[in-house]
Amino acid sequence: MKRRILGDTGISVSDHALGAMMFGAWGNGDHDESVRIIHRALDAGINFVDTADVYSQGESEEIVGKALKGRRDAVVLATKGHSSMGEDPNDSGNSRRWLTRAVEKSLQRLNTDYIDLYQVHRPDPDTDIDETLSVLSDLVRAGKVRAIGHSTFPAEQIVEAQWVSERRGHLRFRTEQPPYSILARGAEGSVLPTAQRYGMGVLTWGPLSAGWLSGKYGKPSDVNLAAGSGRAAMEQHKFDPSLPGNAAKLEAVAKLMEVADQGGLSLRHMAIAFVRAHPAVTSVIIGPRTAAHLEDLLDGAEVELSGEVLDRIDEIVPPGTDLNRDDFYYTPPALSDKTLRRR
Repeated sequence: MKRRILGDTGISVSDHALGAMMFGAWGNGDHDESVRIIHRALDAGINFVDTADVYSQGESEEIVGKALKGRRDAVVLATKGHSSMGEDPNDSGNSRRWLTRAVEKSLQRLNTDYIDLYQVHRPDPDTDIDETLSVLSDLVRAGKVRAIGHSTFPAEQIVEAQWVSERRGHLRFRTEQPPYSILARGAEGSVLPTAQRYGMGVLTWGPLSAGWLSGKYGKPSDVNLAAGSGRAAMEQHKFDPSLPGNAAKLEAVAKLMEVADQGGLSLRHMAIAFVRAHPAVTSVIIGPRTAAHLEDLLDGAEVELSGEVLDRIDEIVPPGTDLNRDDFYYTPPALSDKTLRRR
């Protein structure tokens, strides 16, 4: 497993990160099996584990905590806070009040004294970024967090956060975690170049585009099956082939399968190698649900794509193109709240 430095933090991480979203009620509810999967990933050379408090409402963090017992110091552990963790509106967001509590709760579930990388899971329009950076800086100084980052921030908010940290004397965000795959290339336009400009590490999520690039879905009848299990069952519209964005993805997947076949690759391996090939990307998050899924992904860990293959991918899905905007799990308030667009 190759290693890369996480931005300018000096922390060495594997170029594959183990995503823990599928451990717990959202995916694999068998704690013992999930622990074995984590151990197998660590034994294979992955030293970077990424989870979040909201994954199965804390269950994922608990499983990760069990798995890292006795191995904690050899692992770069990342988690996230922001999403709702209760009925109280104050049990969410990027405020000092919540993040202080959220970190303490994550530390307890993870059974650790410190978090290597703590990330705000999404932007919070109700909280001044100065407030968020202030509390995160205090958590670093208290020794509870080693570095801070964010996930799914648009480029303009990345720049704003960097500016505020400099002007207000806060520690700065060191990483961004954007959605990035062959089918969702919007990050290439501004997010990835902005992260590079500020020397930030980038760990990407969704390289298989929620299963679209798994190789199982090549025609509409196949795609309909995708909504039957796991977290996809909660969002069946993401697999409805009658929707324009999904129809475009289905057409692209069929062409990409041909490219993979001609190159002697599985579509899964080609998809992950594509993400790793971007110079801004430090580590790509893989999120296996079963041991078999992990073994298959590990088999493709050394795949490198030729310039010819990358050019053919560009022809199918042009650089900077998002085939379905709904794949981002975040809509800016300016678009979701009509009162912000009308006098």
